[in-house]
Amino acid sequence: MNDIKLEHKLAADMPKVRIISETIGNIIGFIVLAILLGADVYFEWPVWIGWILYGLIVFTVLGTIWAFIEPKYLYRSWSYQIDEDYLQLTYGVLKREWVTVPMTKIQSVSTSQGPILRKYHLRTIKVETMGSSHEIPALDEPVALEVREKIAISAKLKEVDE
Repeated sequence: MNDIKLEHKLAADMPKVRIISETIGNIIGFIVLAILLGADVYFEWPVWIGWILYGLIVFTVLGTIWAFIEPKYLYRSWSYQIDEDYLQLTYGVLKREWVTVPMTKIQSVSTSQGPILRKYHLRTIKVETMGSSHEIPALDEPVALEVREKIAISAKLKEVDE
């Protein structure tokens, strides 16, 4: 396994933003399950439906616990590096991923910002190639804009040079 560390990390607020986002999703999930359990009792659905709903509650609780643990480890494992030739990404908690994207293959680069990212002045960069797309989540706004510009310039320069 390659343990080389890339030079750039995500924004320090990334774990907090991820926990908030996951918590909102889990709350919505619990509300939906509570409504379904209420409907199960009210309409007297078959017993197996109740068991499935209780199983889903167990998985949702486990997912909620993981949502508080995973962002801290994901933040520690996420790094990226950009040079004239390649965009390199490495990330993963349980399964470590190492991605190298040649600048000549990049077709578009964009930033996005939802309401939670906006509150913390963060942006996500999305890089598209012909066959895949890659994201660098939760970068500080000035850094994200600079990285987007650097990738756009490097990808364009490589196309012109060839």
